[in-house]
Amino acid sequence: MSQEKIDIIIQAASIDPHASATADSAAADAVFADYRSRIDDDTLRRQEADLALFAYFLGEIKAVPAASVPALGARLPHTAHVWANITHGLVSAFVRWQLHEGYAVGSINVRLATVRRYCGLANSAGVIPNDAFALIRTVRGYSGRQARAVDTQRRRDKTPTRIGAKKAQPRVLSAAQVATLKQQPETPQGRRDALMLCLLADLGLRVGELAALQVESLDSTRGTLTFYREKVDATQTHKLPPDTLAAAQAYMASDALPSGQLLRGSRKNGELWKGMSVRAIRERVAILGERIGINDLAPHDLRHTWATRAARAKSDPFALRDAGGWSSLLMPGRYVESNEIANQRISLDEPE
Repeated sequence: MSQEKIDIIIQAASIDPHASATADSAAADAVFADYRSRIDDDTLRRQEADLALFAYFLGEIKAVPAASVPALGARLPHTAHVWANITHGLVSAFVRWQLHEGYAVGSINVRLATVRRYCGLANSAGVIPNDAFALIRTVRGYSGRQARAVDTQRRRDKTPTRIGAKKAQPRVLSAAQVATLKQQPETPQGRRDALMLCLLADLGLRVGELAALQVESLDSTRGTLTFYREKVDATQTHKLPPDTLAAAQAYMASDALPSGQLLRGSRKNGELWKGMSVRAIRERVAILGERIGINDLAPHDLRHTWATRAARAKSDPFALRDAGGWSSLLMPGRYVESNEIANQRISLDEPE
């Protein structure tokens, strides 16, 4: 074979370094894309907010130029190579910064878990070396006892222990408060509100599940509600309690659209139109709560109330798990208040 032919073969077999780098970058980003494709939308939104704050922190400590913070926040959830210079020191400093800024310990723990998770993805993609990731994994959040000690010290230092309007704990409404809340006027908006409140307080729906309900979900003749629960990836059918059934029949007879979203939005004059978003539901629940003397009422308060009342009524824990759309028995315990008398339901006598 002539040298000329050899040179041609070598030239044809050579790889463009730019193309190789582009392929490596795409493969690294695919690790992020694969992970995100397996996560529900609510978790993705929460993670994106966590990483946006992480980017803001990096701008605050001048680890990145302030002008690049928004772009960095948008790229952190998707792009592997932007994690290349994230170190144990930066992650640890992020935790301390949040404490100093007054963020709730629970929120700090969640954000740390998000940052560590994406550092793990970057490590899998070959962007963060193994030894650097091993150090990042040593950054820990705060356990219950540690969290209480930290908050005690922050209160002594007059540092806030919570930022924003979110309550430290959801409230539990009394049966009388729930009944009063569900009494709405005989108007289109009132009938819509009554059904909305009943679905939250009597069935324990999550606000996202409520907003996603379709007209076809509700069978007022059979008295059932069939809907998809994204958290457990399951479609469930629930029997409507008497108050919910009455509210559903009234709303379906006079106000619901033939098809599409079940809960309709409302204008300032009370006229119903279009559909009701998660934000609109939250705002409306807060307004209706204020009308009966409950400030900052949230849809989750009504779900928490539902779970607590069900537990106090000695509902089977497995039935409560399934009805609440949880995947384990651990989750209902986060929504159910402890009994005032801790051993109230303990019996040492065998049934006769």
